[in-house]
Amino acid sequence: MNNFINSPTHTKQFYNRTIYIKRDDLLSTDFSGNKARKFYYFLQNKFPNIKKIISYGSAQSNAMYSLSVLAKMQGWEFEYDVKHLADYLQENPHGNYKYALENGMKLYIGRDNLLLRTDDDVLFIEEGGRDFYAEFGLKQLAKEIDVWKAEQGLDEVNIFLPSGTGTTALYLQKNIKDKVYTTPCVGGVDYLKEQFFMLEENEAFYPIILTPSKKRHFGKLYSESYNIWLELQDKMGIEFDLLYDPNGWLTVLENPQIFDKPLLYIHQGGLIGNESMLERYKRKQSENI
Repeated sequence: MNNFINSPTHTKQFYNRTIYIKRDDLLSTDFSGNKARKFYYFLQNKFPNIKKIISYGSAQSNAMYSLSVLAKMQGWEFEYDVKHLADYLQENPHGNYKYALENGMKLYIGRDNLLLRTDDDVLFIEEGGRDFYAEFGLKQLAKEIDVWKAEQGLDEVNIFLPSGTGTTALYLQKNIKDKVYTTPCVGGVDYLKEQFFMLEENEAFYPIILTPSKKRHFGKLYSESYNIWLELQDKMGIEFDLLYDPNGWLTVLENPQIFDKPLLYIHQGGLIGNESMLERYKRKQSENI
C-alpha cells in the first residue's frame, strides 16, 4: 500500500500570490485525500479477527465511501448508520452514497450506533475517521512536508486546510513545527475545539483556527462558494472539493496574515462528492441558490 504516500506539491498563482498545493487528492480516488492519511493505519496493518466495519455520519460522506472500499478490499462487511436519508437520494442514488452501496454497504437509518461497539470482531470507526489511529498517517504527511521543504530550501511555511472533525489538522500540527491553520466547516470554533479535545487534551498541539467572516451552514449552497470553486478551477487548473474547500479558500483570502510565510494548502480530495454537490447546485440555480 505504499502508493498511498508521497503526493506531489504543485506551485500555483492565485490573486497574485504564489501558493503551494499539496495534492493529496492524487493519492487515491478510493481513499480521497485525507482519508488515505486517516485510514493508512488500516492499510498497513493486519486485523485477522475483524469481520465487520461499523461507522456513521452523513449519507454523502467521503469517509463512508472510503470505508466501503476498505471493507471490500479486506473481505469485511460494512454497516453504516445515518440519522436521515433524503427521499431524492434514495430514489436517485449518486455520488458517495451510490458507490458505497455498489461496494456492498448496508445502510441503516436511525439506529443507535453506541450499542454496536462491543463485539470483538467489529471495527467501530468514529464519524469522519476521528480517532487516535489517524495519527499514524498524519505523521507520514508531516514527514513528506519536511522533506519537500528541504528540497525547496524553505525554512518555514504556513500550512492551511479546512476542517470537518479537525482530525487531520490536529495530528498534522502535533507532528510538524510549522504553523497549521484551519477553519471550521461543520460547526463553529467551539465545536472544532471540542473535536480536538476528544483526541488531544494538550492545547499546545492545536492548530490555529481562523473564523470565516460569514457563517456558512454545512452542506448549504452558497453562490460565493460555487463561484470561487469555478475560479480556482479556471486559474489553477485544479478541481477542489465543493463542500469544504470553498469555505477554506474564502477564509484564506480574508486572512492576508497567513501569507507572512510561504503558504502550503493541503488538497484533501473529496472529489467523488462533487457529483452530488454539482447536482444540487444545478437543481438550485433557478432559485438563485
